[in-house]
Amino acid sequence: MIHTIRFRLTVLYSTLVFGLAALVLGGVYLAVAAITDQRPVSTELAKIYNERTHQVLGKAEVVRMGELENAVRVETLSTLRQYSFLMLGGLFLASLAIGWVLAGRVLRPVRSITRTAAEIQATDLSRRINLDGPRDELRDLAETVDTMLDRLEEAFRAQRQLIDDASHELRSPLAIIRANVDAVLASPEATEEERARAVAIVDRATTRMTRLVEDLLATARRQGDAFADADLDLARVAEEASEEFAALAAERGITIKRVLGADLAMSGDHDALRRAVANLLSNAVRLSPEGGVVEVVAGQRGGWLWVAVRDAGPGIPAKDQPRIFDRFWRGETSRRDRHTGLGLAIVRQIVESHGGTARVFSEVGRGSTFVLWLPARDGADAPVPDGNPLGDF
Repeated sequence: MIHTIRFRLTVLYSTLVFGLAALVLGGVYLAVAAITDQRPVSTELAKIYNERTHQVLGKAEVVRMGELENAVRVETLSTLRQYSFLMLGGLFLASLAIGWVLAGRVLRPVRSITRTAAEIQATDLSRRINLDGPRDELRDLAETVDTMLDRLEEAFRAQRQLIDDASHELRSPLAIIRANVDAVLASPEATEEERARAVAIVDRATTRMTRLVEDLLATARRQGDAFADADLDLARVAEEASEEFAALAAERGITIKRVLGADLAMSGDHDALRRAVANLLSNAVRLSPEGGVVEVVAGQRGGWLWVAVRDAGPGIPAKDQPRIFDRFWRGETSRRDRHTGLGLAIVRQIVESHGGTARVFSEVGRGSTFVLWLPARDGADAPVPDGNPLGDF
């Protein structure tokens, strides 16, 4: 117990009160002692006269008035000294009790914080301190801890959701691979046509798993400190991403049309931004009809840089657009095309980590336009512009 804060505060309070009382009583005692002549009271022999006859009746010991006053002061000083020691002893005990109670009241919020922290488990972060009382440093501490718990709870919730969704996404291709291996590839009676079809199915499943794993790694990497920002040209980023999908687009007869502005300088991670544009192009090339056109346009407006990818795909219903950037969320289009549900979430994560925002403009049957707004190198003084920089469909 002697190592507890409460014990140390009690000793501190008691020492302060006892020291102040000792100073006051000591000062009073020294003041009285300074004006008191602490010597034995002297007496004298005086003659006693008859007031009428003035005859000497005898002699007696008498004390002068000054000596009597001094004797009173000496006695008072002695009494004061005795009572001072008694009072100091009682005050010391009382100060210990009062200090113990006061220390307990002061540390009550700390005990509440400690108790709540002890009851919190890694799998249950729903408890909060919710400290009442005056708005002092301890209440500020409790509110700071509550805010930290809110962030931790949200982080753990997102982590559990990511793990659950990733496990669900991996379960399907693994089941497909296992079914084809067991039913066709491991069977000696399977024909070459069946084997070829099974190999193609397994290849698509492994490609899907590979893309999912890459997306998970990209998500974890962007949340860490692995990226290093540097000066870059957003037009060059969009150009490189377009070149990566040129061959895939040509296989489907899709034309990638590029309209890239000049002097689109900014600070950021070149590879991350290229991946963000590439994810948009991946969806655009996959969802656009054969022989269609995918537009990649970049420009500048009001201190903001932007790069947009427009496709001629089926479009996104208005009710689905607010959730299109959520992780593992699936609309009807993504279900049909087996979208992993991480590509657009990674796009938003990359853009927001650069201080920008991602937006979608879409109409069912008329395609979609995804726009990434990013601050220029000198910073953006105005809010992000509204509307589609490519205009209406």
